[in-house]
Amino acid sequence: MPSEWAKQDWLWIGFPHDADEWPGYLVQAQEQMAAFANAVAESGQEVRLLVRNAANEARARALCTAAVGIERRAYGDVWLRDTGPLVRIDGTALRCRFNGWGGKYLMEGDQTIGAELARDASLPVIESDWILEGGAIDGDGTGLVVTTEQCLLNPNRNPELSRAEIEKRLERDLGFDRVFWLGDGLINDHTDGHVDNLARFVGPNRLALPRATGADDPNAAIYADAKARALEFGVELAEIPSPGLVTRGGLIEPASYANFAITSHLVVVPTFGSVHDAAGVAAIAGLFPDRATIGLPADAVLAGGGGFHCASQQMPRLDIAS
Repeated sequence: MPSEWAKQDWLWIGFPHDADEWPGYLVQAQEQMAAFANAVAESGQEVRLLVRNAANEARARALCTAAVGIERRAYGDVWLRDTGPLVRIDGTALRCRFNGWGGKYLMEGDQTIGAELARDASLPVIESDWILEGGAIDGDGTGLVVTTEQCLLNPNRNPELSRAEIEKRLERDLGFDRVFWLGDGLINDHTDGHVDNLARFVGPNRLALPRATGADDPNAAIYADAKARALEFGVELAEIPSPGLVTRGGLIEPASYANFAITSHLVVVPTFGSVHDAAGVAAIAGLFPDRATIGLPADAVLAGGGGFHCASQQMPRLDIAS
């Protein structure tokens, strides 16, 4: 797989449509996702926003600028990072099996949208024999990938596969010949600890990792463990602030600035109304001097279980050397 900061032809984004997934937040989640799509499109990159039906399309058109392309598709969840195609440098699209994040959530269209988008893009589809979501891995473009034990070794995904066998499949299917294992993901992340909410590569062997902010930061021990593992493994660390304690209805939310989306001209950082938002956006901006960086509200998107990175999937430019 190419790195996410390699050149892209377009960005697929899923548009929220299910009121049951965003009880009390669907309208606001749609507004925030549309703002994300608008920002990327207006930066000069093509955006293909997926909508579910006629009413959903009308809502998207009312919120989006003319720069955003809108396509009606039979998708389920909006988290295309996990259900969309994983495009490889050889111009093929990998589709691993998908079981609704360990059997917790499965909607009609989740298991077919990845292949549908790949075929629309004239990409041959390669079907694999194991369960993997795109948000569970993050690569640096050199063959190094970071993931979490909580997700990839979870018995609700591939109980028949050992750690060594999973590593072999990551190399066979995606070219990752070095695997850096973190432990747990964020508290209350219903994906079982996707790494794209915890740690992200921002350059070859360079990893962005949150640091705890405030004595009440619920993920302080998780960040500390991740930092210790990173130092032992030998990756270069670029620390960014965490949002600190973010709650909804008395429950801890898995809020993270690490769920930023890297596009060809723009990095979009989710914000949550935290006092640390400005510092989080500024820290990430410092990691991408070749791109503009903006923060956009994503608290309502998070109410549905994810963020901007989760809801998007890039189509890399296949003449990647350019």
